[in-house]
Amino acid sequence: MAVDNFLTGRRSNVSHLQSHPSFRLVEHDITQKLSVDGRFDWVFNLASPASPADYLKHPIESLQAGSAGTKNMLDLALEYGARFLQASTSECYGDPLEHPQKETYWGHVNPIGPRSVYDEAKRFAEALTMAYHREFGLATHIARIFNTYGPRMKLSDGRVVPTLVDQALKGQPLTVFGDGSQTRSFCYVSDLVEGLCRLIESDEASPVNLGNPAEITILEFARRIQALTGSGSPIEFRPLPEDDPKQRQPEISKARRLLGWEPRVGLEEGLRRTIDYFKNLQSS
Repeated sequence: MAVDNFLTGRRSNVSHLQSHPSFRLVEHDITQKLSVDGRFDWVFNLASPASPADYLKHPIESLQAGSAGTKNMLDLALEYGARFLQASTSECYGDPLEHPQKETYWGHVNPIGPRSVYDEAKRFAEALTMAYHREFGLATHIARIFNTYGPRMKLSDGRVVPTLVDQALKGQPLTVFGDGSQTRSFCYVSDLVEGLCRLIESDEASPVNLGNPAEITILEFARRIQALTGSGSPIEFRPLPEDDPKQRQPEISKARRLLGWEPRVGLEEGLRRTIDYFKNLQSS
């Protein structure tokens, strides 16, 4: 069963699952109590606006999803004796002073800046998840997710992959903030899904980084997009947004050791798949 209030999600993302006899889509906001018929073994709490454009547009909803929403999903898992996985984020590290970022790093976050509605919601969700684990013995898991990308992303969600691909395919200037020297580490969606499934079946309760440690500057990333799309679009530099992290690279030795997991899809292959998806989307 999938639950979504469609604040930022789309029904079309699961249209390929609608005919499956075991799949059910429920429109519901998890900040409200949810009743479920039947039994289930896993609860994946993936609910939250995830892109800066979305959580800056919906700041209160983002904070509520991380607080009341997380509590409701934890209560549901506790009631049914199910395993619970909280989708957290590399944003818990803020603009990091440690590089690459290990799970033991406590982060460097502006608690009242514009991005705090997302960062602090996820940090609170982690604290609440660990409290349920310690207080009730609930089997909980926390995934700190780094820059996932792939098909079915929204072109308008403001994140770097769909934005640059869309601009390149339309022949528009590619937007790069600052001088482009800030770094990110991009993980293809199928790799992340495998990591989440391995994590929820594990005995690890403390946070685990899930991401691709292959670090790249945003300027180099834009040039990769130019090359893969065959676009002649120029690069256009704009001011860096407030509190935008300068570096982002996961240290994943914990995931390798405990889960036997590491990314398999290289950046070029993942980008080709994603670009093909957006090409088909534009032509349909």
